[in-house]
Amino acid sequence: MQVVITAVGPDNQGLADPIVHYVSGAGANIFEIQMYDHDSEQLFAMLMRINWPDDQPLTGLRTAMKEIGAIKKLAIRTWSREERDDPPKIAICTTYRPETPLALLRAMRDKRLRANPVVMLGNRNSCRGLAEQFGVDWHNIGDSQGNPDYSRMVELFDQYDVDYIVLARYMRVLPAQVCWQFAGRIINLHHGLLPPFPGFRPYEDAFQHRMLTYGATAHFIVPELDAGNQIIHQTTFTVFPGTPLEQIKAIGEADNEPACLVEAVRRVVDREVELHFHRVIRRAGVNP
Repeated sequence: MQVVITAVGPDNQGLADPIVHYVSGAGANIFEIQMYDHDSEQLFAMLMRINWPDDQPLTGLRTAMKEIGAIKKLAIRTWSREERDDPPKIAICTTYRPETPLALLRAMRDKRLRANPVVMLGNRNSCRGLAEQFGVDWHNIGDSQGNPDYSRMVELFDQYDVDYIVLARYMRVLPAQVCWQFAGRIINLHHGLLPPFPGFRPYEDAFQHRMLTYGATAHFIVPELDAGNQIIHQTTFTVFPGTPLEQIKAIGEADNEPACLVEAVRRVVDREVELHFHRVIRRAGVNP
């Protein structure tokens, strides 16, 4: 069974040793391990991907990781996509625009996406009606100015036991601490083509460069903003010279962005691709 262990907490020495020693002593095969030291936040983060022995339940591993976390003051998560046979649980994060979360909810309702939307949350209430329409629990994690409570966000992800988190035009940058607690499990839609047009105004930036091709990019989240090696799927559309910017944005937001995100999430939930060593790879046995 493939298992991913993430550990995040205040930076210190010897934090990874007890985790490595436990899993290796239990007979697990470690085939990916990454450790990071974010000086600006004095944050230690580790990701470990292992093959856990089939004859040992994950409950024992989780108990051991919880004990290590309490001693070392680490938030440790033990997750395996292979633990359950039922469709993965999805959390959808939103801010203002409803098009992409609506496309995801319809695709899951119609079984084009084999996943279950268990919770929607946002730093604004703009998409609350969508959640109510589809019978999905809604939580607003923002204050009156839209500033998100990321501790509450993490609590909700744990409460609903989510497998994947989808940022459906969620217009805030996740802190590194949140990214690493759910490393390889957060899918973001960027409303522009990467790598040439990162940032918050990709339509405007492409328009200023007189581009006739516009696009959207769905990628796994890592702490670096709009980094380039984690792309899951990209879609594009072309316009005639002289097309107004507002018309371009309308096409992208209504059609191109939703199609891009739905296909990216499908690739992930169908286990066609995974994130390994910060790069998207095709899983063994999946046809081109």
